[in-house]
Amino acid sequence: MGVRPARRRQTVFVGAKIRQIRKAQNMTQSELARRILVQQSDLCRMETGEYKVSLDTLLKILSVFGMEIGEFFRGEALPRATSDRDTELLRLFRRLEAPAQDEVLDYVRYKGTRRLEAW
Repeated sequence: MGVRPARRRQTVFVGAKIRQIRKAQNMTQSELARRILVQQSDLCRMETGEYKVSLDTLLKILSVFGMEIGEFFRGEALPRATSDRDTELLRLFRRLEAPAQDEVLDYVRYKGTRRLEAW
């Protein structure tokens, strides 16, 4: 009997974490539900801890967020609130083909390194 409350806490934790990350990325429940192919009402129940999130569904969610499962449970990659500018940049970046994304990343890394060297 002692296992049930622990499982309930885990279900609530996972759901709350999904909601927190989704909101930090300025994403609606409807948008996330559409992207992972579930009903919005089911996602709502997952976020509130009513429904247990299957591993398959969690992996789809993490893919949308660009996170690894370890990051999700460690909390290291919990995104901070993003600005409209950040959101636009990410949206445009995701539209690029993979080679163009690589070029953008190389450029940003280069500029970041140059900035650090100036210090």
